Amino acid sequence: MANSVYRINKGVNNSIEFKGLKAQYIWYLGGGLVIALLLFAILYLVGVNSYFCIVLVAGLTIFLFTKVYKLSNKYGEHGMMKKIASRGIPKVVKSNDRHIFKKEHR
Repeated sequence: MANSVYRINKGVNNSIEFKGLKAQYIWYLGGGLVIALLLFAILYLVGVNSYFCIVLVAGLTIFLFTKVYKLSNKYGEHGMMKKIASRGIPKVVKSNDRHIFKKEHR
């Protein structure tokens, strides 16, 4: 029998990470960049000054990068979904009936 060498893939269950961005934030950044490119194209075709278009889109892109990286670092892979889901949990549960606390004797 020949000796077999098996390679272990240690990153099978790890989430996707690209340049510090985790999971869904890669898609947010990509979508924002596509929207910024389309905005530049529309403004340029309409006839807005090209320098103004470049400054506006560059400013929006820098804002997008900082915001997405801040969200990625603050919430991580699942944190933002947990934050949104926590809004649905009631802070107080009110009961106007004491039936819940009564013991039933049989």
